[in-house]
Amino acid sequence: MVSSFSPDQRMGLLPVLLLSTLPLMAAPQQQPHHEPTSKPQILAPGYSALEFVAPEAGSYTLPSLGDAANGALIDSSGKTVALHDLFDGKTIVLSFIYTSCPDINGCPLATFVLGQVQERLAADELTRSNVRLMSISFDPANDTPDVMDDYGRSFRRGGVDWRFLTAASDHELNPILDAYDQFVIRDRGPDGKTLTTMSHILRVYLIDADKRIRNVYSPSYLHPDILYADIRTVLQSN
Repeated sequence: MVSSFSPDQRMGLLPVLLLSTLPLMAAPQQQPHHEPTSKPQILAPGYSALEFVAPEAGSYTLPSLGDAANGALIDSSGKTVALHDLFDGKTIVLSFIYTSCPDINGCPLATFVLGQVQERLAADELTRSNVRLMSISFDPANDTPDVMDDYGRSFRRGGVDWRFLTAASDHELNPILDAYDQFVIRDRGPDGKTLTTMSHILRVYLIDADKRIRNVYSPSYLHPDILYADIRTVLQSN
């Protein structure tokens, strides 16, 4: 089992980018009435260029943070698979998501960053052959294998191995989430009824070929430049 740890304490927070929109000013003679609108604030740096140059791959080390846990999952074809079997001696980038997540700084950020990294992996034979991306849903009731297959089809590019997985039930999934310190709770409305949204902590894991966790990324630290440099660093240390 993986003990609880905080990547932000270890690596430090990146500068947070706050993007906002300015209200539109109506012409004085018209003075039309507009209902107030709001747009999601993009707080995570992963969507923008870094404000500094990422360290060169191999110029630093990433000590092991613990062993990556195993568990039973279902792939997008409906086949039951063991998580450790999917690791298969490769360097793994593993993210926990759910496909209907509305928070732009949550699951969509993880998928966006993995998509950006995918392009870099595809351009390099070393990384294309030795790295596997994995997106695991923590909403098995709604993210069926067919849903995960459709979702994954929108993002796979360039021959990179990117797996989209779910679980047979919460009973099968919860031990995996606990082992990776992945907090998830389904939201409830004022009437106490279960909603379709979930409260969760976004975490993405870098796992080496020996099934050891080498880094964990939160929204404040998850960026394609950093993740790709870390992948190359881990590959060079194998």
